[in-house]
Amino acid sequence: MTSIPQRPLGKSGITVAPLAFGGNVFGWSVKDAAGTARLLDAFVDGGFNLIDTADVYPAWVPGNRGGESEALIGQWLKSSGKREQVVIATKVAKWAERPGLSPENIEAAVDDSLRRLGVETIDLYQAHEDDDSVPLEATLGAFARLIEKGKVRAIGASNYSAERLQQALAVSADQGLPRYETLQPEYNLYDRAGYEAELESLVEGEGLAVISYYSLASGFLTGKYRDAADAAKSAARGTKVVAQYLNPRGKAILDALDGVASEHKATLAQVALAWLMARASITAPIASASSVAQLEDILQAARLQLTPAQIQALDQASEP
Repeated sequence: MTSIPQRPLGKSGITVAPLAFGGNVFGWSVKDAAGTARLLDAFVDGGFNLIDTADVYPAWVPGNRGGESEALIGQWLKSSGKREQVVIATKVAKWAERPGLSPENIEAAVDDSLRRLGVETIDLYQAHEDDDSVPLEATLGAFARLIEKGKVRAIGASNYSAERLQQALAVSADQGLPRYETLQPEYNLYDRAGYEAELESLVEGEGLAVISYYSLASGFLTGKYRDAADAAKSAARGTKVVAQYLNPRGKAILDALDGVASEHKATLAQVALAWLMARASITAPIASASSVAQLEDILQAARLQLTPAQIQALDQASEP
């Protein structure tokens, strides 16, 4: 197997393969340790290393309270012995049990995450959302102490506006505090405007890595949902996806994906992910899978080289 080129996580010194595994499925569509192990073993054996989760995952599932994803990943790390082969990214701020970015909450939340993951250090600790009730210097100071104690290697921001991210980077520079080395925004072939308007130029100028989520637009970009009848196949998600994406622009994007996929004998998911990986500012889009077959399909995206003409066709079809 050819090795997969690594990409830097900002200036952290950490490098990752260009596709991240979304750990939100653990404790949700992948409920047990055996299923978790099958997926993560296949992911690492395929040459990939970035596993993204959060303390809140998946608290939305009836009967869960949150923390299940981290705990299942922790069980796999212990049983597999593959801790040194992976980059573990988790988050704080969105869980009702550990809300916000106060120093007190960050310090308590990180210890909880370390315990569930069964590790001494979290490679990338991310603010899951902004908390404007806490001064940026207080939040960044708390993250600095975690790095000093060896509990965290690098920090990142998720769901920040360009204005707040710029302010945070300025505070880090002015006060000699660690800076956010990564940004995790929503971004995919359909949802382009929010990221491209202001965030993209900022992260490129500052040398930040971007780990984008909703890379397949909740499954729409796989081609699974092409008409209202398809919504019935996955009632809760399908209805939402059809309402949000199934419009003339969405259909044009699927048509463009169909064309490129046929030229490569690839799946739509592979092409949609390859488009993200080909964008200069994107480091590693996040994608999830609940079966090994599904995972092996999306991992092939990292080996799919789109031509400039194919990228242009996808760009034009999806113009915001």
